[in-house]
Amino acid sequence: MHTATYAVEGMVCGHCVAAVRAELGRVPGVTGVVADLAAGTVTITGERPVDPAVARAAVEEAGLRLGDPCAPP
Repeated sequence: MHTATYAVEGMVCGHCVAAVRAELGRVPGVTGVVADLAAGTVTITGERPVDPAVARAAVEEAGLRLGDPCAPP
């Protein structure tokens, strides 16, 4: 399993969270998406690393902007 966490710019409500989860959930190979409204982040889990450009396009489809990767805790 591969996991990556990114900042999400513009995620301000539950609808935004749902849209991010839905769009990223459609990306082939993605097995889990956790969008954290309070932190302004999304964590993507997949069978293999998800191409950041593909993740960025999915989040833009939701009307938001994928920011930089967050450092692992």
